[in-house]
Amino acid sequence: MEIRRACRDDIHGISDLLMQVLNIHAEGRPDLFIPNTTKYTEEELNQMILNDNAPIFAAVEDGKVLGYAMTEMKQRLHSNNMTDIRTLFIDDLCVDGNERGKHIGHELLAYVKEYARAHGVYHITLNVWSFNTPAIRFYEKEGMKPMETVMEYILEEHE
Repeated sequence: MEIRRACRDDIHGISDLLMQVLNIHAEGRPDLFIPNTTKYTEEELNQMILNDNAPIFAAVEDGKVLGYAMTEMKQRLHSNNMTDIRTLFIDDLCVDGNERGKHIGHELLAYVKEYARAHGVYHITLNVWSFNTPAIRFYEKEGMKPMETVMEYILEEHE
């Protein structure tokens, strides 16, 4: 298996995995997510893979995308109350459901960590839905810790 920057040949495989991720979200939060859709279109992915500020990394074996990590470089500057830091935000990370348990996610995250170190990043951040306990366990096993919590109160029309 090779982990590298994604290229156009990877777009269809990434798109298939995006649907897997979306369906996990649609199962956990059917009030928010539409099943069998994707977060990004293949046209959007075509543009995204060219963006050096938001690299997509792919785990590929024999031409098949086994997993990906979509990232975005962020920098907070000139805040009155917080330090200036560079962050590598993981917008999305997925390993094919048929390939889980083979340490592909670990290797992808290790690759992202090395990329971040090489680019002078302070920390890596991501969002994970509270219902996605397998993902939370994975990230905790990889040394990640909660940084902040987003809470919600759903307003019902007929309270």
